[in-house]
Amino acid sequence: MKRGTLPLNALRAFEATVRHGQMKLAADELGVTYGAISRQVRGLEDVLGVQLFDGPRNKLVPTQAALDLQPALQTAFDGIEQALDQVVNPARRVLDVSCLSTFSMRWLIPRLFDFQERHQDIEVRLTADDGPVDFTRQRHDLAIRVGAGPWDNAQAMTLFEDRVGPVLSPDLIKSGAIKSWEELSDLPVLHTKTRQAAWLDWCAANDHMLPSRGREFEHFYFLLEAATAGLGVAIAPEVLVSDDLRAGRLIAPFGFQPSGQVYVCLHPDQPSKDVIIFLEWLSDSAKDRLKV
Repeated sequence: MKRGTLPLNALRAFEATVRHGQMKLAADELGVTYGAISRQVRGLEDVLGVQLFDGPRNKLVPTQAALDLQPALQTAFDGIEQALDQVVNPARRVLDVSCLSTFSMRWLIPRLFDFQERHQDIEVRLTADDGPVDFTRQRHDLAIRVGAGPWDNAQAMTLFEDRVGPVLSPDLIKSGAIKSWEELSDLPVLHTKTRQAAWLDWCAANDHMLPSRGREFEHFYFLLEAATAGLGVAIAPEVLVSDDLRAGRLIAPFGFQPSGQVYVCLHPDQPSKDVIIFLEWLSDSAKDRLKV
């Protein structure tokens, strides 16, 4: 089909429908009615001479022809969007990074000054989120998550293994070095709703009884602040308390053990130059994670 005869409106309607999975969501994105999207898709099927969707209108299933066509269209429309943005905002270079809130506050932000000094023309915008990542539907350029995978709809760069262990303020220890778990068993055990099984898993792995006395916190950041303030003993990921351990605000008497999860940075299949720059910096920072 010649460029001058390309049905661009119909192609936009089709691409948005496959990407969102619903004509209604495609209509919302393009600012038109559901009926307009439906007519555009039917017209595209007539022009191409192939069926693009099966099933009823409320449960559309893309055909193989649709699945073959959509990725190329998305790449093309993404390219047009990027080219126009460079023309309209030639000096604007922004990276939208979706990140776990506690990881952002306790590890990433304290190190971002280094990235900004090296790349002063790139602005990093952080969004606190730990939900699923789909770069075809979301506006993020990158996303930092922790888990066991697999990571659908994204490429994953491993940052480091998630290692956890008990941490507490040295002010709670009156008799020097800790030699056994029993020496801490009378202290309050701090829990968080975001990792409810952390203590249970650690005690089971180390054949310890879980003390019943403790306090629960809504957010992981609050839990770590409570541990630093001497309110009890918390199970914490090594990466989130490395600065506190080095500064002497916390101690980890039994070290850290793998949790079975990993910290990863997720990115699209075709990352931009600025995304690649950030990934390279993040990889170097992760290798040196226990240093400021």
